[in-house]
Amino acid sequence: MIVAGVMSGTSADGINVALVQISQRKNHSLALKLIGHSEVPYPKNVRTAVLRAMNAKQASVADLARLNFLLAELYSQAVLVTQREFQVRARLVGCHGQTLYHQAEPGLFLGRKISSTWQTGEGSVMAARVGVPVVCDFRPADMAAGGKGAPLVPFLDFLIYRDKKIGRIAQNIGGIANLTAIPANASLHQVFAFDTGPGNMVIDAVTEHLFGRSYDRDGKIAASGRVLDDVVKKLLKRKYFLRKPPKTAGREEFGREFVKEFVQLCQPAEKQDIVATATALTARSIGESVRRLVLNKKGSYSEFVASGGGTKNPTLMAMLTNEVRVLGLNLRLSDEFGMPSEAKEAVAFAVLAYQTWHKRPSNIPSATGARKSAILGKICYA
Repeated sequence: MIVAGVMSGTSADGINVALVQISQRKNHSLALKLIGHSEVPYPKNVRTAVLRAMNAKQASVADLARLNFLLAELYSQAVLVTQREFQVRARLVGCHGQTLYHQAEPGLFLGRKISSTWQTGEGSVMAARVGVPVVCDFRPADMAAGGKGAPLVPFLDFLIYRDKKIGRIAQNIGGIANLTAIPANASLHQVFAFDTGPGNMVIDAVTEHLFGRSYDRDGKIAASGRVLDDVVKKLLKRKYFLRKPPKTAGREEFGREFVKEFVQLCQPAEKQDIVATATALTARSIGESVRRLVLNKKGSYSEFVASGGGTKNPTLMAMLTNEVRVLGLNLRLSDEFGMPSEAKEAVAFAVLAYQTWHKRPSNIPSATGARKSAILGKICYA
């Protein structure tokens, strides 16, 4: 079965589409073949609207409704273009949608403690435009079962990185950075995962604020700066970094308010030093998470597999290599496993959609904190 996975992450830079051939082996495991993938940037005005809506204290209900339908049109177009490029047609689409708000920890609202999440991009519109069923809105089912609604990519990590003899830590660096720890010869319930903190989100926001660029291309600005170690040490003492898993993060923790505070803490440093410090914060928060929260658990690990947009930043990757080397881990890229870094999350939601279509659960309770396994998502029929 060919499934299209669609992902737009917290960096809000655009849409990733992956076309995946998925079949079930006799032992009930899944066989995956990536047919092709593409990246479609958001139009500048759409990205601005998305970033404005994320974790906003005030927003127009009408604009949010329109954004829900507009993103569905853009997602549909991205799938159709990718299908034409690779001359195949998907029978099913799995679309993560654009996260506008994610509150994993219960908070008081109108007299009740409530957790909530919102991924926008109307599945019914996509099903009508693409002409096949669409699975969307994956996170609420896990939260209804008591989980954090994230991370969900560990299901794919288990499929592609599990090894009988080698323990691996899979680290994705998108807007938010998250890891999956897979001990050697692990069963699914032995896998655990969590968000380590900011990935590209703070780096991008600081770069845009100080230099007017959407991101630090090739990490050149950070490479020209000096890391403010005292700032990094202070920030790593924040509650989020010290909290034990399960835990998940987003713009609520590392969005505009955090970036404003971050820049103030760095003053009166040079602008390039602030970008270098943001880059170091990502690398060191990952290193500290591995050291404190993974390596002190049962199971041995020898490989650290990186994926996501952050792998395209040589300065970040050099810092990260140093972090994991002192922990005795060999850094590899997901590309070495036949999974291009930029396609991985889109592939994950193709796989999750396949599971949902076959009425099978795909959350990992040991990763999300859910009380039980859950079938994720809602199906919109064409």
